[in-house]
Amino acid sequence: MSDHPGTPPPLSPVPLGGEGGGWTPVPAGESGAAVFRSADGTRYAKCVGPEDAAELAEERDRTAWLGGQGVPGPRVLDWRAGEAGACLVTGAVPGVPADQVPAEQLAAAWAGIADAVRRLHEVPVAACPFGRKLDAMVALARDVVARDAVNPEFLPDEQRRTPGPELLDRLTGQLPRRREEEAADLVVCHGDLCLPNIVLDPRTLDVAGFIDLGRLGVADRHADLALLLANARETWPDEERAKGADAAFAGRYGLAPDLGRLRFYLHLDPLTWG
Repeated sequence: MSDHPGTPPPLSPVPLGGEGGGWTPVPAGESGAAVFRSADGTRYAKCVGPEDAAELAEERDRTAWLGGQGVPGPRVLDWRAGEAGACLVTGAVPGVPADQVPAEQLAAAWAGIADAVRRLHEVPVAACPFGRKLDAMVALARDVVARDAVNPEFLPDEQRRTPGPELLDRLTGQLPRRREEEAADLVVCHGDLCLPNIVLDPRTLDVAGFIDLGRLGVADRHADLALLLANARETWPDEERAKGADAAFAGRYGLAPDLGRLRFYLHLDPLTWG
C-alpha cells in the first residue's frame, strides 16, 4: 500500500491475467510496493500508487529489455496503469534466492554466480538504453540526504550515528576520480546485485535468473560487485573464508575488483534508498 496519506491505494493485481482472485501478499523488500504471488506460484504482481507508477514503468521496460539479451530473468506478462496507480505482472523465476541457501550450498553455487554476473556485464553497453551512471546516483543520494530519509538500517554499523550530509561529503570529494574510472569501465549493471535478487535452481545450484531489475542500467561494474561481495560476506562471517570467496569470485569473473571503488559504491548505495 502507498505510504503517502491522501493518495489512492495501489491497483490490485486481481483483474490482471484474467483471474478473479488467488493472489497472496508477500514481503516487498525496500521499494515499498505491494507485492503479490499468484496461487499457483507462477506469477508475481508489483502494485504501486500513482506517485510511483513512472518508476514501476521503468522496471517493466528494463525487465522486458533484459529478457531479449539472453540473460535469464522474469518475463513481463501484464501491465495496467490508471488514476489509482500501476501494477506489473511478471513470470516467477523458479528456484530459491541465493540468500536463502546454506553457506555450503552458496559456496557450491559461487562459481556459477560469478559466471552469470560476468555474462550480464558482457552485454554490449551500446545496446542498453538505460543508465544509472554515477552522477545520477549521486543526485539521487543528494535528494535522499536533503529529505533526511537515509535509512540507518542500510548503513554499515560504524556509520549509523553519522549524519547523512557528512556521509555524502566523504564521497563527493572522490567524484572526479570515480568519474574517470567509470568512463573507462562501463558495463550493464543489475543495479541492486545482492543475493536475494539472484535465484538459484535448487537441484543444480545454477543461476536460474536475476530479479528486481528496476535499477538495471549502464554503470561502473564495481557498483554491482560491491553489493554482491559485501552481501555474501554475511553468509561467510569468517574472515579467512570470506577472503577466499572474494579471491575465487575474482578468478572466475576474470577481474580483481579495485578495493577503493568497492568501498566507494558500497557507501554510496545506502544513501540512494529513501
